[in-house]
Formats: sequence, structure tokens, C-alpha cells
Amino acid sequence: MFDISGKIGLITGGSKGIGLGIAKAFLESGLRGVLILARNEEIGVRVAGELNREFGEGKAIFIKADVSDKNQFDDAFKKTVDVFKNIDIVVNNATEVSDADWERSIAVHLIGTITGTMLAYEQYIPKYSSDQNGGVIINISSEAGLYGFPATPIYSAAKSGINELTRSLGSDYHYKRTKIKVIAVCPGYTDTDATSVMKEQNFIGRAYFEFCTNSSQFFPSAQPTSAVGKAVVEVVSGGRSGSVWIAERSEPPYEVKLLEKKQNET
Repeated sequence: MFDISGKIGLITGGSKGIGLGIAKAFLESGLRGVLILARNEEIGVRVAGELNREFGEGKAIFIKADVSDKNQFDDAFKKTVDVFKNIDIVVNNATEVSDADWERSIAVHLIGTITGTMLAYEQYIPKYSSDQNGGVIINISSEAGLYGFPATPIYSAAKSGINELTRSLGSDYHYKRTKIKVIAVCPGYTDTDATSVMKEQNFIGRAYFEFCTNSSQFFPSAQPTSAVGKAVVEVVSGGRSGSVWIAERSEPPYEVKLLEKKQNET
């Protein structure tokens, strides 16, 4: 079990939506401090202030950064360490709603997650974890990365890549040498800005948009972001490294059983 209490976290896309839901759930669970990273400075500063008023002064700080820029991302890690002296939990959650600009979608979802994961895994958590005994990296994926979704093939491809990054780096081989857990969480349909801006210009073409609108009647009721936050707390505490979880319908998260190759297979 990993105890969140007293730890320090960094959350990308943490100023709203699922990221903010996770930040609140962490602080409610005793997190000592959190850095929220986002591109909108006005919203980020306001949200950090609100978190400090709710959970105690100095609990939250904000930095404006774009996860597709490695130098900006690295600066966020440095600021976390400068302010809190430690870093134990990293949540790669930043998102981009448009499949139309697929280079940008891949840069944020996949490359940004890889960058955040490797900075945390190879540099910052080994050196700055609170008890020098590992930490946790949570990569926010999607059910679209497990089953595919014809309306958003680029988004689905990026999220599938996140799942396999998680499974590979979170393997027993790596966990035994680092004590850093790497876990993916795939939220189901959730009430966020990303799900409220489903406009045609965000899709590759009209056929993709029409598939989404025609399928929306089959979507379950959107769960609140707080439900995802609660699920992530549970996974951080008890999930095994390399595992992939689904958090949907405000129900407890459950692990996805994916195909695994035995070590002695060729």
C-alpha cells in the first residue's frame, strides 16, 4: 500500500476537469502539497488560491506550462522541488480536445505523457521522494485507448500508446529496481470541458463528427470529476505497477485484464 498522506504531487491539466478532481481528492486524503500545471494562467492562479483557502495556505501552487515543451515541463518539476523539497506522485492528465490537429493531439497526449513519465521516473522521484522509497506515476488514459472509438482515431491511438507505455515501464522488472509504480487509469464518460466542446471543427471531418453525435445517445450519464479523483486515490494506494484501470459510472475502479506475454516466451 502507498500512503498519500504527507506526500507531494504534480498534476498536469490540474486547473480544471479531471485534473482538479484528482487534486482535491489527493488533498482530502492528506497530501502535503500539490503543483498544478496548465496553460491558462488566469484559471490556474485562481484555482490554486481556491485550493489553499479550502485545504490550507501553501497546499497548492500553480505554474503555467505546456507539456509538449520539455523545458517548460522540466521547470514545473524544478518548481515543485524548490517549493516543497520533495516529489512523490506525478499525474499525467493534460488533454487536447481536437483530433483535427492530430500533431498537437499526439504532442499533448502521448509525447507529453512520455515526457512527464520519464522526467519523474528517471530524474525527480528517485532523487526527491519523501522517504527515498519510490513513488507513483499515474497516466490518465481513456476507454478509447482500450476499445478504440471511430470518431476520434488520433485520440484513441495516443491513449493506447499511454497504456502500453504504462505496462512496459510498470513491469515487474522495472518496479523491482526502482520501487516506482506506473499505473494507467481510463476514465469513462466524465463531465468535463473536453466532453462539452464536441464541435465539428474538433473532428477530422464531418463523418467523424456524425459518428460521435449518433453514438452519444448510447453514452452513460456523465460521472462527476470527483468520482475519478476518488478512483485515482484508490489506485494510487493499492494498484500494482503496470496495471490499467477503468473508472466509470462513479463506481469503484477495476483493473483491466490485458494480454500478457510470459518472460520465457520468444
